[in-house]
Amino acid sequence: MSARIVIAGTASGAGKTTVAIGLMAALKEKGLIVQGFKCGPDYIDPTYHTAVTNRPSRNLDSWMLERDTLKDVFQRGVKGADIAVIEGVMGLYDGKSPESDVGSTAEISHIVDAPVLLVVNIGAMARSAAAIVKGFQTLSEHVHIGGVIVNQAGSVGHYELCKRAIEKECNVPVVGYVKKGDVLTIPERHLGLLPAIERGELDEFFHQLSRTIASQVDLDQVIDIARRSSPFQGGSTISIPSNKKARIAVAYDAAFHSYYQENFEFLEEAGAELVYFSPLQGETLPEECDALYIGGALPEEYVKTLSEQEHVKQSIRQKVIEEQMPVYAEGGGFFYLLESFKTTAGTSHSMLGIIRGAAEMKEKLVTLGYRELTAREDTMILRAGEKARGHEFRYVTYEMMEENKRAYGVVTRKRSEQVGYSSQHITASSIHVHFGSNKEIAKRFVTVAEKWKKEREGKI
Repeated sequence: MSARIVIAGTASGAGKTTVAIGLMAALKEKGLIVQGFKCGPDYIDPTYHTAVTNRPSRNLDSWMLERDTLKDVFQRGVKGADIAVIEGVMGLYDGKSPESDVGSTAEISHIVDAPVLLVVNIGAMARSAAAIVKGFQTLSEHVHIGGVIVNQAGSVGHYELCKRAIEKECNVPVVGYVKKGDVLTIPERHLGLLPAIERGELDEFFHQLSRTIASQVDLDQVIDIARRSSPFQGGSTISIPSNKKARIAVAYDAAFHSYYQENFEFLEEAGAELVYFSPLQGETLPEECDALYIGGALPEEYVKTLSEQEHVKQSIRQKVIEEQMPVYAEGGGFFYLLESFKTTAGTSHSMLGIIRGAAEMKEKLVTLGYRELTAREDTMILRAGEKARGHEFRYVTYEMMEENKRAYGVVTRKRSEQVGYSSQHITASSIHVHFGSNKEIAKRFVTVAEKWKKEREGKI
């Protein structure tokens, strides 16, 4: 598959998410199989992508993943697709350093050798739009801007003025436009996004985006630009062994849905059979499973329901507390393991009580950013001193009673701290770890599950 294109903005707020979602929806309506990707660690935009393409969107992150692993992620994602639409993050060149492209959308476009469709906010300008595009064209020799879409045009006439200026001065096609007021503002729902999508609340928003892009952007020209990419070099598809070593239960529903797709695939490649269940819907921990994986999210609106599912909680407690089943949890899954969760209304609800501690939802974002973590001692997934990388995004604060059981050391720009929880059979934290940042994580988790299985069967 060679057709691929990066949707990048001149800055955050330029409109790249609106354009990316609209393009994915319009290309799908045109009959293409579309694969969405998101530069960086974000979970929210990929949720939109998945909703409009009906294919799991994937994250391409050049800070968390080595180049070869990132290529693997891309190669796995595009299998069976006609075109890949890669949504950028921040401005095209914004990344880890102001002096290089490291960690930026520009770097990812170079790694996967994809042309860039630059989204430019042309509000209150005309010929100056050409100067902006010219600057983005010339900053890096590794970036190929294949086309431009202008956003926030005051009128069709305004769009045409900017189009003439850009095409004359930059020798790059302007393939379409979005006017002020054409589409609604993207809803800011953070953790409540998936429930809103499942209820159909965003259907009209998606349809409006698709109609707007289809009528005001030359889709054939976009496809032509995307097809100018050379056949993708590098990367590998996943190899799933037929012999399963262990069964891992995965909590997956509107309450627990923030996972990196590759984490599932790395587990399967290591020999795991994944069995999905919904705590929110009252489904108990599946029988004959050898470990439990609980991912992130935990929207506040579901805390009360989860608290009332006593039969679900008891099924998990029995295996984890009484039989010491291995558990890996992150984000909302970590908070679910605690004793209680207090909502913004001040109401406290009981959680699993497997880890002594309490969580509390806040009105404002508590923390956001990349995290490199170092295991303080041997854990289920890391040996003492080993590192992995991930991302943290939460509106929740938490306190733990057993400070001596912190799992990781983490150094951020502001401070050094000990985070998470680790015991002989539990590893949990508020950080979403990408298993691709340390290839031993999935293997070890499966090995621990297999060992627990054999102990139960009396084979060791």
